[in-house]
This record gives sequence, structure tokens and C-alpha cells, in this order.
Amino acid sequence: MRDAYMKSDPAFVDWKTDQILDPAERWADWHGLVTAATARGVEVRRARIVSTPVSEYIRFEYDVTDGLNIAAGEDVRWLSRRRVTDLALPGNDFWLFDSSLVLVNHFDGEGENMEVELTEDPEVAKFCESAFEAVWQRATPHAEFELA
Repeated sequence: MRDAYMKSDPAFVDWKTDQILDPAERWADWHGLVTAATARGVEVRRARIVSTPVSEYIRFEYDVTDGLNIAAGEDVRWLSRRRVTDLALPGNDFWLFDSSLVLVNHFDGEGENMEVELTEDPEVAKFCESAFEAVWQRATPHAEFELA
């Protein structure tokens, strides 16, 4: 839900200088993990809430999505922040596993990764699942999303 993450990431730095990136190679561990999971039939969905016009970092994410996320089998959707005003959203990015385990990412003000928190609190999981589904229903599939 942030407009920039870890701007110190070497891949982002390389992208900014127009270096050719192979996302599946650059993030081989993630790509392999997701590819193996989706090959077993696990559904991996990612929703990105972005400001429009998008930031430079979001352009980077968009550019690597086909070669990394989609290639690994993820289903990715995008939603303009302008369209979420009436949705209740968690204050942090999260991953939800099996509707019961929530991995919360805490970032500092510059978007650098500070801490990861795991919780199995059923109320937190229920809230995160409800928020994600609301976003997912409004969001545009990656192949149809146009950067503003």
C-alpha cells in the first residue's frame, strides 16, 4: 500500500539506470517459491494499492511484474488509492496465509523494511481477509491496468 519500498534495493537502483533486469533471476528464491506453490495448485494473489499518477518506484514494480510475479503464477491486480476511500484497510502491508496466519510488514518512513510480525489472532486475520477481498473485487487485473 506504499508508493515506494526499499529504494536502496540494488534492482531498483539498476532499473533507474536502464540496466536490463531478469526479475526471475534477480529474485530467484521468491520466484522459485511461488512457482512451486502455484504448480501445486496454491492460489497466490497480490493486490497493489497505488497513488495516481504513480511514483517512480511503482513504475519499477509494474515493469517487473510480468517477469517475476505473473511468470511465477501469481494473480496480480492494481487499484488506484482514489478508489479505496470507503474501504477499511489495515495500516500496514500484509500477507494472509490460509485465512489464519498474517505476516505484517512494518516499514520506516522511507519505505525501508524494519520488522516482520506474525500473528494468528483470528480477529486480525478476519479483518485482513475482508480488506483484501474488498480491494480484490475493485482492482484491475495486471494485464488490463494502465499506469497513470
